[in-house]
Amino acid sequence: MEEEYETNGYVTSIVYDYKEYPVVKYGRCDNRHYTLFKSSVKSGVFLRECRRCGMKKEHLI
Repeated sequence: MEEEYETNGYVTSIVYDYKEYPVVKYGRCDNRHYTLFKSSVKSGVFLRECRRCGMKKEHLI
């Protein structure tokens, strides 16, 4: 059974840009305030995904 989480106004199916949506609280998901992420770097793009709600943010490096 998949749990439903409150979204705090964020759509978890899109990828947010750090420039437009900076981190609200360092080290925490803006959506659920969770602290565990899946992170990857590919072609100069850093992608961070919350392991609880799936919210994604990307940043060009």
